[in-house]
Amino acid sequence: MDILELIKTRRSVRKYLKKPVPWDDITNITEAGRYAPSAGNIQNWKFIVVLDPDKRKAIAEASLKQYWMETAPVYIVIVSEPQKAERYYGKRGERLYSVQNCAAAAQNMILEAQNLGLGSCWVGAFDEEMVKRTLSIPPEARPQIILTIGYPAEHPDKPAKFPQEVVTWYNKWRGKIQDVPGYFGYYSVGLQKGIKKGKEAIKEHGKRLIEKAKQKLRK
Repeated sequence: MDILELIKTRRSVRKYLKKPVPWDDITNITEAGRYAPSAGNIQNWKFIVVLDPDKRKAIAEASLKQYWMETAPVYIVIVSEPQKAERYYGKRGERLYSVQNCAAAAQNMILEAQNLGLGSCWVGAFDEEMVKRTLSIPPEARPQIILTIGYPAEHPDKPAKFPQEVVTWYNKWRGKIQDVPGYFGYYSVGLQKGIKKGKEAIKEHGKRLIEKAKQKLRK
């Protein structure tokens, strides 16, 4: 499937079939995460695949009691190692780049899940300390994202999205381009404008011809 089509058809799935996910698919998903970009290529992430039902239940409890998560047979917990980023980039690396790196990995994973016919959901609301205790994560590491993975038992509707001209600016904050319809491929609008300009040009040319004819007659 085309990558843009994968992006557009991906949905946040919160209901899953009672069907195991093949290990090869899980490996492909984590492999997609492994190839995500990271600041300075430091790759300061770890991926914890959670299959154990008791651990998944505990994580759902830690995720503000989002019990729908338990229907997913696989969780992938993306954990950052902030100290590695701080070593090279200071506090910005610790507080921002570590989060960005994990987010890039998560996006790769959910797109690969979509490509494999699997559903996923990005969960960011959880008690970090509870998740750390459940998975024996050391103090210096931080769980950033939980992905639920499984075969979807629902097909959520397409969510509303703002149009391009609302979310995209040029050269500066609130910077607009002059020909918005033409830039975004609204060719019918551009054609109508072209026809209007053509009519105006013909009309103006006609006026000039009449004026020239009048000048000749005066002579």
